[in-house]
Amino acid sequence: MKKFKIFMTLAVILPLVSFAQIQSKKVTFGPGKSGTLINGTIKGDLIIDYLLSVNANQTISIALNSKSTSIYFNVMEPGSTGEAIYIGENEGTNKFNGTASQSGTYKIRVFLNRAVARRGSSASYGLNISVKGGGVQSKSTDAKVAGTKYHATGNVDAALGNARKGSSTAKFGVVRGSGTAAIDVQIKGLLKHTLKFAQGEWTSNGDSVNAKKSNDEWEVILNDYEHYYIPEGIIYGG
Repeated sequence: MKKFKIFMTLAVILPLVSFAQIQSKKVTFGPGKSGTLINGTIKGDLIIDYLLSVNANQTISIALNSKSTSIYFNVMEPGSTGEAIYIGENEGTNKFNGTASQSGTYKIRVFLNRAVARRGSSASYGLNISVKGGGVQSKSTDAKVAGTKYHATGNVDAALGNARKGSSTAKFGVVRGSGTAAIDVQIKGLLKHTLKFAQGEWTSNGDSVNAKKSNDEWEVILNDYEHYYIPEGIIYGG
């Protein structure tokens, strides 16, 4: 059985994906289950990050099945800014087995070969994911912050207009669901907003919303003026 720590010496920085659309989806298992099959379709330069919460020393098995020979997946450890411990395009197998070296949220990044993506081609796939040993962490065990409805509270970077990131600060409180989140944010002196995240999309009642993702952080822009910088850890926990 391979261990993640063995791969660490082989980790590489992946090509920049700032111009690609990235969707994030949380992986959950049914009651009493240690695995799941996810069926999906990917097209063009779309990238799908499946987020899997794992405990250290648990065993992860991943297999990607498709009629297409141009679809791959990578595996990234918690906190990765692009380094991958498994690169499907290099391995050529689209199968991964390993033991987690640390607890946290691992990314399973599904994508098309760059040349095929440029042509706007699409591919359907089945992604088999299983986690064994030590109890599956992906089943939500989020605790509430004492005396609140929130699973987490704190501050996030913010900005107004064309000001730089972090020139303002916003208080936040998040209520998490299964792959969803409702985040109350407020910059001092301004109205409170509720940012809602589901299926890789952001909404806010009564506000125009634009959002873009860079590595593990979303920049959510309300009404072309208020900028909120939301790390994925706030959305998914872990």
